Amino acid sequence: MNDLVWILDSTLREGEQTPGVYFDKHIKLAIAGLLDEIGIDIIESGHPMVTPEIHAAVKAIAQKGFKSIVGAHSRSLQSDVDLALECGVKFLGIFYCVSDERLETVFKKDLDSAIKLIADVIKYAKSQNPNLLIRYTPEDTVRSQFENVVKAATAAVEAGADIISVADTTGFMVPGTSRSMYDYISRLIEELDKRNLHPKIAVHCHNDRGLALANALDAYRAGANIIDAAALGLGERAGIVDLAQLLTVLTVDYSQNKWNLGKLVELYDLVSKHSGIPIPANYPITGKNAFTHCAGVHTHAASVNPMHYESLSPDILGRTRTFSLDHMSGIASLRYALKLIGEELLDDAHQVDVLKEVKSVGQRGRTVDLAELKHIVDAVKHHKIYNS
Repeated sequence: MNDLVWILDSTLREGEQTPGVYFDKHIKLAIAGLLDEIGIDIIESGHPMVTPEIHAAVKAIAQKGFKSIVGAHSRSLQSDVDLALECGVKFLGIFYCVSDERLETVFKKDLDSAIKLIADVIKYAKSQNPNLLIRYTPEDTVRSQFENVVKAATAAVEAGADIISVADTTGFMVPGTSRSMYDYISRLIEELDKRNLHPKIAVHCHNDRGLALANALDAYRAGANIIDAAALGLGERAGIVDLAQLLTVLTVDYSQNKWNLGKLVELYDLVSKHSGIPIPANYPITGKNAFTHCAGVHTHAASVNPMHYESLSPDILGRTRTFSLDHMSGIASLRYALKLIGEELLDDAHQVDVLKEVKSVGQRGRTVDLAELKHIVDAVKHHKIYNS
């Protein structure tokens, strides 16, 4: 396992491949600024050839002077490379598929011709800027013939590529099976080592089976140096690895204390607002309910010691623990909430009546927040006085 993992955020490139998602230039700059504050190693800012607006945004982000390395996406075409370099990026991601089936039916090329094209483009990019960090990705890596991937990766590194990215383009890999990302990364590193080639290994995992994060962590344990992610896991179809989940697990469970996790909520709110994609309430880490306790047994235990029903503390994200009041609530969670609104001296009889009303509201499909709880308490007090 490589301890010095880098994170490449692709919210602005892969994220914009989410149907209907587009970020205006000023929003892209704001997103990039937050990614830089979080401590992301590489910000993949877009594919400049796609539209003049994306080109302008990539250029603006590259010129901001961020600590993060700003990168661009490129086909294996000199014209794409020229446009990216003109933006001033320090990282270039070049991709070309080397599967026999795709080469024969889509590109009408044999493997050797494809590899020559890839190597020539990499050599050209490196000749234009020797300090440029270059990544080569065999698109749909894991479903391509392994020998083709090794041959193309070897030629790419010899031509000047610094990074070889393993793309699980369709979310095909499954941990613990013959399609294990751990095994694939281990095998690829071993084959390149035999050739005395030691590029950084990146991994780009799609989430079609809901296994993107698991596969990314498998790759990391096998020695991958770079993991791609995106805010909200945005991307083609079911998207890619969710950035907040990845950073939190690497921080808490793998002792990678590199990132300012306190900025993640602000980033996700911004991305959600301007992508039009809501953050699911039950989403890990950033969802509204991620640190909310509901059932009576849970809230009682958690109010005594949160770790009874939490394995992550909201503090690391700058979030707060909450206790939801609804039909599942018990007297312990009510008393905790009453303390929060300064009503801890409410007598037992009043508490019972308040809890009945809370449960009644919950059975109508709503939760009671602290403001509404205060209204319920006032109404119960008034009712008792009026009827006494």
